[in-house]
Amino acid sequence: MSDKLYIQPLTLVTCPQAVAGDAIRLAGGMAYAREFAVVVTRDGAVVQRELVTPEGIDEAFGRLPDSLGAEAEAQWAGLRMAHPPLQLGERTIRLDQPQVMGILNVTPDSFSDGGKFLDDPEEAQAHAGAMLEAGAAIIDIGGESTRPGAAAVWEGDEIKRVIPAVEHCVRMGAAVSIDTRRPGVMEAALAAGAHIINDVSALRHDPRSLEFAAASGVPVILMHAPGDGDDLHSDGNYGSVVFDVFDWLRAARDRAVEAGIPRERIVLDPGIGFGKTLAENLALLNALPLFHALGQPMLLGVSRKRMIGALSNEAEAHKRLGGSVMLAVAGMQAGYQLLRVHDVYDTVQARNVWRGLRDAALTDFSSLADD
Repeated sequence: MSDKLYIQPLTLVTCPQAVAGDAIRLAGGMAYAREFAVVVTRDGAVVQRELVTPEGIDEAFGRLPDSLGAEAEAQWAGLRMAHPPLQLGERTIRLDQPQVMGILNVTPDSFSDGGKFLDDPEEAQAHAGAMLEAGAAIIDIGGESTRPGAAAVWEGDEIKRVIPAVEHCVRMGAAVSIDTRRPGVMEAALAAGAHIINDVSALRHDPRSLEFAAASGVPVILMHAPGDGDDLHSDGNYGSVVFDVFDWLRAARDRAVEAGIPRERIVLDPGIGFGKTLAENLALLNALPLFHALGQPMLLGVSRKRMIGALSNEAEAHKRLGGSVMLAVAGMQAGYQLLRVHDVYDTVQARNVWRGLRDAALTDFSSLADD
């Protein structure tokens, strides 16, 4: 028998003073969690579940099997961890508030932009500049489509696509991430000035990737995808998608640490849309705060994805702005530090309004009784 533990935040509050301080600051951000489910599974089945607030967490831990004590303390620490900023060249990206990562696809078959940024480099450069001006903290550049059914790209072609875009964005002073599964592309992009490796295969696609990423000294983003070959969307069979993705990301984190990548350089992504049904994507989105228990900064990438179309009369990709912003706000409310989006201006505006609400709540003591 194998027992596993999950500490899942269930309810969020606007500020700690509203509940007499019986809440935690989730992952050092601007969201406060009040009620938690402490869940134990055995061979995939839930065998114990207790609802507690922070005041009762120690007593709840005392009722856990002895074998889970260390894991309970680690997850509780992870939920409360204040993550240090990412230092990306001359840019410092704070992780105590949501940051927006703008998407720049230089591919012929992107599901969203139709390849226009590959065909017209000047338009790609203008788009990158507009995203930076609109408030993007990072520009994420990719030269291979990872949509279902997309053809694999030769490493040399991918390098030719992304390097001019990387060089241009670096010249603008942008923090740049390279969205790739191939170590040759990683190496070329970092040499051109990129600052982050964003690998949708979590450094599994090529056995050289782990070693290269560890030696590079840059942060890495590890995303969940069930497939381990060219098709990242295959093999999406889950007992409980939320707990299964949690376990998978924990293993990916540990594999990276064992390869020599420090934990402070690891960002995790639950991989919305990769090898998951609509129901499974929705389950993950409703459980986003749980993944802070892994103790790493979290990225959410759901902009313009197919699930938004499925929930809105099959709206085409370029008509999914409302749904994209809605899900970005869900990520903010869940305390996610990085939001990967196509529509930077609108998402930054939503973030700024959301932050105004959070700031107002934190400084409002008007409804409390005078002692």
